[in-house]
Order: sequence, then C-alpha cells, then structure tokens
Amino acid sequence: MSTALTFRELPYARESLATVLSTTGAIGEDGVVVTDATLFYPHGGGQPGDRGVFITADGRTLTVHDTRKGANGQVHHLLDPNHGLEAGQSVTQQIDWARRYAHMRMHTALHLLSVVVPHGVTGGSIGADRGRLDFDLGEASFDKEELSERLNALIAADYPVTSEWISEAELDARPELVKTMSVAPPRGAGEIRMVRIGDVDYQPCGGTHVASTAEVGPVQVASIKNRGARNRRFTLTWAEAPGGGQ
Repeated sequence: MSTALTFRELPYARESLATVLSTTGAIGEDGVVVTDATLFYPHGGGQPGDRGVFITADGRTLTVHDTRKGANGQVHHLLDPNHGLEAGQSVTQQIDWARRYAHMRMHTALHLLSVVVPHGVTGGSIGADRGRLDFDLGEASFDKEELSERLNALIAADYPVTSEWISEAELDARPELVKTMSVAPPRGAGEIRMVRIGDVDYQPCGGTHVASTAEVGPVQVASIKNRGARNRRFTLTWAEAPGGGQ
C-alpha cells in the first residue's frame, strides 16, 4: 500500500492523523515507519525531507529525524529504532513548521531565480537559511546586485503560485518547460505535476511552495561562483531573518 501525500494537497497543514501500515520491512529495528498518509515531505528534487514528531494515542512523543522516499510509492519516516510503534496504531503527525515554511519560501525563490537567469539548471539544493542553483552559463555573466533587485521585484509583485497536472505526452510536446538538465521529471504514472507562478514561470516540480510570491520575502544573491568551465553556482540567502510564517 502506498502512502497518500497529504502535504501535496495541504502544504500549509501542520498536524494530521495517520495510521501505521503493516508493510513487510517497513517497521523494524532501523526505525523506519510507513503510514497510510503523511504531512512529511520526503527528500527529493533538492528539497530536504521534513522533520517533526509522531504523537501516539497514549501521549508518547516520537521524533521523526528525516523523511525519505521508499519503494512502491511509500514514504519512510526515520525514527529511533526503539519507537515501539505497531501496525494499525494511530499517530498524530506534527511537522517542524518553521523549517518547512522556510523550505517552501526558498523553493519558490529558486524558481524565480531560474526566471531571471534563463539558462539550463545543472543542480540545486534548498535549505532553511540558503538555497542554490547551478547553471550552464557558457560565456554569460550576471551581476549579484542587479539580479537581487530583479528577484525582489518579482517577489513583491505577489504572483499566485499554483499547481496542476499535465500528461507526459503534453510535456514531451513542450520540452522547453523542463529547466533541469541533470534530473528529469519522474515518469511512469502518466501525469506530471507542474507549478505555475503567475505568468512568469511554469515548470515540472513535486515540491512544496508558498501560495504567493509575496510570502517569500526579500532575498539576496549572496554569491556567484565558478563550478567548472561553463557551470556557475548562484547562492540565495534571506535579506532579513526568516520568520515562522503563517
């Protein structure tokens, strides 16, 4: 049985009930726990896995140290080996909201960075304090201050951020929508999740985002560094300390 991705439809939810599944090998001494549904985003696409806690019916609080993708559509929550959970138990899932919301804000900011730097993306990562994208720039060059101004103008414009699904065939007909050169969108299910930012960006993405660009807040391009003959690494940081959000 696969894990329903509650975080995908409810990215702002901080707490939810779930049931521990009785999947062979999913629950054991390694501390991996699989539930029927999850608020916890599993590591992927440069976005870290969520952390938080499971609270049992008898009041025990169990730390979720990380979240990873498992086989057959399951999500693996990594707990201490002595968690004591059993199949069929109900748990209340609570994510580390401040960390997740920072990831959502930074993820949206990085999509906007790919707008102001219109080159192929060769890598990237998202953090609560900073994020980065690597680009295949060739001979092109960019100024940090100018990029920061352009980014913050897009953020302040308060574009809505929405998601939708298209068929794999539709994406094949529009290959320019795929900005990442090193990682292809996951296939096999017949549909691809797309994230749209107003009328300025539209690309495949499975991660979590804020509902509008204004929620991102001010950012700055902290550095642009060489990572090979053509590759350049752009690092974003907050222009002010991030808060806990909604």
